[in-house]
Amino acid sequence: MGTEKKASAAAPAGTGKSAKQKRDKPGFSRRFPRYALDVRLQVRMFQEGEFRTCWGRSVELGQDGIGATLTGSLEAGEIVTLEIPLPLMPYPMKVRAIVRYRQGLRYGFEFLTMGETQRSTLERVCEYLATQS
Repeated sequence: MGTEKKASAAAPAGTGKSAKQKRDKPGFSRRFPRYALDVRLQVRMFQEGEFRTCWGRSVELGQDGIGATLTGSLEAGEIVTLEIPLPLMPYPMKVRAIVRYRQGLRYGFEFLTMGETQRSTLERVCEYLATQS
């Protein structure tokens, strides 16, 4: 019974399963592979009528999203702005993202509305990270 409580507490709202359980499930596949990336990132969000900022560290990066641990508290479905310093880039990339899951302090973000330049930059960065692993 204690194990069931832990599993449901870590689950994204309304799913009954944790994000890791979904990813490890047979038949689950990502659109793009993930690559290890450890950088300090900034998250900006609008909560309780005001703009807020928190910091975190990335864990993994793909062409369509990023996994990170954060100091703040977000809920699945929240829209945020991420500032991510990436290898090969002289300045941080700013991108809108949606929180897809939360598991303790770890979050999964899916990138939204990226321009062609941002997409090609992410593709190059992921190709570079693939050679570093």
